[in-house]
Amino acid sequence: MNLTIQQLGVASLLLCLGGGLGLAGSRYLFSPTTSTLPESAIVPATLKSLPFPTTATDPNEVNFIAKAAQKVGPAVVRIDAAREVANEDETPLNQPFFKRFFGKELPLPKQHLERGTGSGFILSADGRLLTNAHVVEGSAQVKVTLKDGKVYSGKVVGVDSVTDVAVVKIEASNLPKVTIGRSETLLPGEWAIAIGNPMGLDNTVTVGIISALGRSSSEVGVPDKRVRFIQTDAAINPGNSGGPLLNAKGEVIGINTAIRADGQGLGFAIPIQTAERVAEQLFSRGKIEHPYLGIHMVTLTPDLKQELDQQENLPFKLTQDSGVLIVAVAKNSPAARAGLKAGDIIVSVGKNRVVTAADVQEQVEGSKIGNPLELEIKRQQTSQAIAVNPAPFPKQ
Repeated sequence: MNLTIQQLGVASLLLCLGGGLGLAGSRYLFSPTTSTLPESAIVPATLKSLPFPTTATDPNEVNFIAKAAQKVGPAVVRIDAAREVANEDETPLNQPFFKRFFGKELPLPKQHLERGTGSGFILSADGRLLTNAHVVEGSAQVKVTLKDGKVYSGKVVGVDSVTDVAVVKIEASNLPKVTIGRSETLLPGEWAIAIGNPMGLDNTVTVGIISALGRSSSEVGVPDKRVRFIQTDAAINPGNSGGPLLNAKGEVIGINTAIRADGQGLGFAIPIQTAERVAEQLFSRGKIEHPYLGIHMVTLTPDLKQELDQQENLPFKLTQDSGVLIVAVAKNSPAARAGLKAGDIIVSVGKNRVVTAADVQEQVEGSKIGNPLELEIKRQQTSQAIAVNPAPFPKQ
């Protein structure tokens, strides 16, 4: 049987319907108006009632990503910071090779100016801004540029390197501001939208999902921080630091902070509730004090236990292959004064059972300076309760 081109089009149309292609799209390729077959042969009666679009999408309609960007974009700022950095004693121009030509060491300035660019966002109409500590650290004043091109001088009110949160104040009024969401209720798989100034490209919008929650600082590669990070695959690049991570409603759920240089699609953000708590203290007091015990700890695993057992000069004997092991205690620290020792296994903190070093860190962070914090430990298989009085985290 020979089929005309028009009939072949109809046959293809009906086959495509079974393969998941939309009728409207197929009809565009194979127009039934050129066929002499009855309408019932082209579009069966059972398909006539399906809600296929018959007109083009309204060009004025936008998706949720564009709506979020329109809503939040004006409140996302570019932050340009500069700080004085000490020069190293041994500079290339003062090395022996160059001295042969100049005959003496060249007088060099003791410091040079280091510049950097990051992102931030406006918390209040009167000019309170939130950003990352590493964006503004070492700077007293920064340049803040809004999306509409207005430029302000910003005062760095407070910096907390432990959580990598900083706050800036500009003198202005009636500014656009963000809406704060809830980071505690997030679920992996939810939409995530990042806005910032990567590589100097202002107000760039990228989208992905929440990949994971509660990533520890050691997992992220910044073990000196006290944060449980949000992981996202929304593209984050240098310059995004300090910008907002949004949910599908355009609410801020985190501060874009870090990327893993050894992988793609691995971005991390500080949960907004953590950042808010720190920001409130920075704005009111200019600083924040973190509880400190003075212990170095690791999460024990069978492989780590085997590795430690092979060390000849280990000052303690391991009797289990899981738990949180104290590997060292800082001199004159709250932990040392309370009697904690290397080799102790932490079982619980403040009556809350702990399994990992990140669990201990989280419980200590939630404690109060000067108030006794009860730790249950195992020392050579003997359980003990020890009370430690956390002190302020020492300045670096």
